[in-house]
Amino acid sequence: MKLHELKKPAGSTFKPKRKGRGTGTGNGTTSGRGMNGQNSRSGGGVRLGFEGGQMPLYRRIPKRGFTNHFRTDYVAVNVESLNIFEDGTVVTPEMMIEAGLAKAITGGIKILGSGELKKNLTVQAQKFSNSAIDKIVAAGGKAEVV
Repeated sequence: MKLHELKKPAGSTFKPKRKGRGTGTGNGTTSGRGMNGQNSRSGGGVRLGFEGGQMPLYRRIPKRGFTNHFRTDYVAVNVESLNIFEDGTVVTPEMMIEAGLAKAITGGIKILGSGELKKNLTVQAQKFSNSAIDKIVAAGGKAEVV
């Protein structure tokens, strides 16, 4: 069986109801909207969240908190994951993305000090933790803020 030979199971799809096509169809005259009222009119109906004048749910629930739209999100990369690079390499944020250590640089990369670094590397990133700087320098490398 190939993709172009696939067929839908019988009864899995239905034709849409053709409203307003005469009384014999069962959906003529009012077209399933009932006799009178707001919803029978063209353009009728209420907005999303409207509860007939009762205080809507999204206004009844208490609001809390604050979202800072100006914050910068850093991608965290641990020191031990830098061991994949060769000795003496200058590790840039672009190289970390190519190696799969970070998906994308949105606000920048922060190097954290979890694990052990066994290679002599010059690491370039937007931020470093103090323990990460200590471990990079102890391995004989340098930590450069970009």
